[in-house]
Amino acid sequence: MAQQTEHISEVNKMMTEFSKQYCKLHNIESEGDFDIMEEFSRLEPNSYVNVICEGYKFEAIANIKGECKLLMSCKSPTGETEGKWIDYDEVVK
Repeated sequence: MAQQTEHISEVNKMMTEFSKQYCKLHNIESEGDFDIMEEFSRLEPNSYVNVICEGYKFEAIANIKGECKLLMSCKSPTGETEGKWIDYDEVVK
């Protein structure tokens, strides 16, 4: 599991946030509140930052062994909500 980094971006202070990638893909007339890959580029390997994207529904961005991963909420087989790190390319399509 990735360690949380001390890097906390300004976007964490906003109430509703949408990534630049989500806005561009869905033709939203906004530049977005943050850029996923920009946040990723600031992270040390095996660390993460809490950033919520209301569009893609993720809760954090991680650098896991040099790969960009997004923390998505999903249901476990028992019906409980749990987090799972998903590859950037699987979420941002």
